[in-house]
Amino acid sequence: MRKPIIAANWKMNKTVSEAAEFARELKDLAKDIFSVEIVVCPPFIALGAVGEVLRNTNIRMGAQNMHWEKSGAFTGEISPVMLRDLGCRFVIIGHSERRGYFQETNKDINKKMKSAFSFNLTPIMCVGEKLEERESKSTLKVVEKQIKEGLAEIGKEEIKSLVVAYEPIWAIGTGKTATPADASEVHAHIRSVLSSMHDSETAQQVRIQYGGSVTPESVGGLMKEEGIDGALVGGASLNVNSFLKIIQFNNSRV
Repeated sequence: MRKPIIAANWKMNKTVSEAAEFARELKDLAKDIFSVEIVVCPPFIALGAVGEVLRNTNIRMGAQNMHWEKSGAFTGEISPVMLRDLGCRFVIIGHSERRGYFQETNKDINKKMKSAFSFNLTPIMCVGEKLEERESKSTLKVVEKQIKEGLAEIGKEEIKSLVVAYEPIWAIGTGKTATPADASEVHAHIRSVLSSMHDSETAQQVRIQYGGSVTPESVGGLMKEEGIDGALVGGASLNVNSFLKIIQFNNSRV
C-alpha cells in the first residue's frame, strides 16, 4: 500500500519570517495527521529556519532544486550535501519551470537524480507535456521519454523510493486541471514505463503525484483515482488553511 504524499512547492515566494510562521502554524494544525506524508519545499534561504521549526515533527522538508555536484565552483548553486545538512529529506528535480526557463535537459535531470539518490535525498521527479504536445496527442510519448532519460542507469532499489510528479505544463498556474481520468491515464502509463525499465513489483512501489493547479476543491476527485498517490501543490500551498484542506483530502472523498 503506497502512502499518499502531499508536497508544497512554494516556488519564489515567502520571506524567511513568513516561511517560519507558516511552518509553525502547519506544525500545530497537522500534528495528528499520519495517514499522509506531508512535505514542504521552501525557497533556499528559508530552509534553515523552516527546518528548525519542523525538526522532530510529522512534516518533512524538501528543496526546490539542487546541483548534481557535492561542492565546487558553481556560483549561485546549492549542493545535495548542503541540503542534507539543513535537514532536507526531499528535493524537487526537473520541474517544468526549471526545464522551460532554465533550459534543463533530461541529461541534466538524470545527473541530479543520480546525485540525489547517492546523498540519501528522495527526488520528486517532475514530468509533463506542453499544451501543443497534448493537442498533438503526444503526451504519453513525451512523458515516456522524460522518464526513460531522466532515470537512465538508476537501479531498481533507488527507483522504489522515487516520487514522480506528473504536471501537465498547460495546467500549472493557469487554473486549469487535467480531469481525474486524464491524469489517471498518464499515471498508469508512467507506472507501465517504470515496469518495462525494471519490473512490476518495483513500479508498484513508486508514488506518483499529480501537479497542476491542485486546489482544495479538485484534490478529492483526483485522489479517488487508483493510480494517483498524492499531489505537488503550487499556489494553493501558500495559504496554510488551503494547504491543510488539501492534506485532509480524505474528507473530500465521496
